[in-house]
Amino acid sequence: MTQVALEKRGGDIPAGSTAATLPDVPVVKKQRSILVYLSIVWLVIIIGAAIFAGLLPIAPYDIPIGSPRLSPSFESFDLLLGTDTLGRSMLSRIVYGAQVSLVIGAVAGLTGFVIGSFFGLISGYFGKKLDSVITLITDAMLAFPPLILLLALASILTPSVPTMLLGLGLMAVPSFIRLSRANTLSWSSREFVRAAKNMGAGNGRILFKEITPNVIAPLASYLPIVMAALIVAEGSLSFLGLGIPPPQPSWGGMINDGKDALSTSPHLVMVPSLVIFFTVFGLNQVGDFLRTKYDRTLHD
Repeated sequence: MTQVALEKRGGDIPAGSTAATLPDVPVVKKQRSILVYLSIVWLVIIIGAAIFAGLLPIAPYDIPIGSPRLSPSFESFDLLLGTDTLGRSMLSRIVYGAQVSLVIGAVAGLTGFVIGSFFGLISGYFGKKLDSVITLITDAMLAFPPLILLLALASILTPSVPTMLLGLGLMAVPSFIRLSRANTLSWSSREFVRAAKNMGAGNGRILFKEITPNVIAPLASYLPIVMAALIVAEGSLSFLGLGIPPPQPSWGGMINDGKDALSTSPHLVMVPSLVIFFTVFGLNQVGDFLRTKYDRTLHD
């Protein structure tokens, strides 16, 4: 008990008591940014809309509902964001375009996460020649311009969702390899790993039961940031006309369709651009929050 508490109870503090010397330090509460909560709300809304697009009271994305290039209005739910150059609902195309952009970003990110984490783990743990080979391949992939790689794949293969997943997945692998390798090297020198080796544990047990659980957290917290970059990359390809072919909408393709009418109908470009901005910003905020909370190397 503190000295103030003892005085309120009418007691005396014994001589030499440690209670008289210990300060009453208040618990420090961590401040959380309102941007993190707003980002989570936005991501829940956009992901929920993409999942339940077929149940929402919106018009089909490929059927005109009014005159071309109508400005946003409150006349009806479908006209909330206006119409595009063919008179189709911008709101409907944003919702269905989220299915393409989010699926490509998530699947390509998870592909890079799984492949990159595995090769980074074995590279950092076993080292020597295996580490040299994996590091050389990783550096070569990072040195190759990613946009050139995506353009080459799009020109050789038919533009489609599998082609986009292949190119973006390859683009995400090197970053996860380097991050996984660096974390594996750090955790491999810890005391509990050396203790497991001294107790006769095999390499497989040490790698997948001792090191992997500690490496997964920082890699998983980095995943939303990679997904954000992949969504931007998909939008860039669609803007260049090498993404998902019409009439299937995508956010980058919507920007490409409306760029010629930017001066007269700016909402054709601003609406999908703002959706991409808020989604990428939200993923980055969530990724930074997860890294701060779950990356143990920041707390050790």
